[in-house]
Amino acid sequence: MTTAPVAPDVRVGQIRNLALATLGFAMTFWAWNLIAPLGVRYTEQFGLSSGQKALLVATPVLVGSLGRIVAGSLADRYGGRLMFTLLCFASIAPVLLVAFAGNHTSFPLLLVAAFFLGIAGTTFAVGIPFVNAWFDPSRRGFATGVFGAGMGGTALSAFFTPRMVTWFGYTQTYLLVAVALAVVGALCWTMMHDSPRWAPNLDPVAPKLRAALKLPVTWKMSLLYAVTFGGFVAFATYLPTYLKDVYSFDLTQAGTRTAGFALAAVIARPIGGLLSDRLHPRPIVITSLAGAAVMAVVIATQPAPELAAGAAFIAMAFLLGMGMGGVFAWVALLSPANRVGTVAGIVGAAGGLGGFFPPLVMGATFNEADGSYTIGLVLLCITASVALVFVLMRLPRDRVVVQ
Repeated sequence: MTTAPVAPDVRVGQIRNLALATLGFAMTFWAWNLIAPLGVRYTEQFGLSSGQKALLVATPVLVGSLGRIVAGSLADRYGGRLMFTLLCFASIAPVLLVAFAGNHTSFPLLLVAAFFLGIAGTTFAVGIPFVNAWFDPSRRGFATGVFGAGMGGTALSAFFTPRMVTWFGYTQTYLLVAVALAVVGALCWTMMHDSPRWAPNLDPVAPKLRAALKLPVTWKMSLLYAVTFGGFVAFATYLPTYLKDVYSFDLTQAGTRTAGFALAAVIARPIGGLLSDRLHPRPIVITSLAGAAVMAVVIATQPAPELAAGAAFIAMAFLLGMGMGGVFAWVALLSPANRVGTVAGIVGAAGGLGGFFPPLVMGATFNEADGSYTIGLVLLCITASVALVFVLMRLPRDRVVVQ
């Protein structure tokens, strides 16, 4: 079956709106990940235990995850342009509150700020239906993969946030991020447009959620995304702490290496989407899960820096990134067109929740005597292996799009 050619003006709209959505996603993800790169600083400043440190890093992940359910449903109703704009501006106040809490050395207030900072992590569920509406089914794997590369905002945060604190100062860094959010929000409002193919779903949110939860694709993809994206988020948020504890890197050194990890996943995600368009998501996801299970064991052996350890972490990031691209190509194949936002919100929430618990587990299972996180990494290997068996046994190669 051939796809009807896309009119030139629509194609221009595709490129512009995909670029704006990716920019909005990247900027809000930078804000969402503002605390983790400075986790070592906060630990020393507040005298945090490993459990408190893990809770601080994981709190924005939890709120950003659960918030995607609501954000996805609202995107189906109000469209991506309005939602991207609102979420960019709504993220400014939590960013400033983090700065205020840090300056006043108040850990309870910092936790409250971290909670509301989770708002910035909900834009993923807005961008997926927005991008899907602009592209034909045969190109949605690529399009959602490119949009998903906006998670590189975590790499930008890991690399630049510690350096900006050194260059400009702590408060000034958060002010600059707040200004950048305002600029991107203004760009989304003035330059972004919803696809002519998009039509608002005016059903009440609760029935939409119930309908989406009845779809098999929702539960299947939630499991897979909890492992792939959850694994990425867990590493991206906890890696600065991990690298300090295991390899004794300082804040800037750990941030640089965490940025490299995130960048590898960013590059891999559109590749996974593109390969899923050409082949099928199933072999891409299988490769991702099998590789992640193996690399978890390799990382647990604490390979020597720089070359061996760096290669192991980059390989893990690349495999998880391909898996993320494959999972959402599968979502695009199997989700009803008028429920993509709601399904994406639930699946995105599952992915975020997958990233919430591992930092807590890593903090709880850290062996201070030998500076190792072996138990947590073995649990990751087991989880990826279970998901792999699930794909092999329960998910056939199916290209039928649910109507």
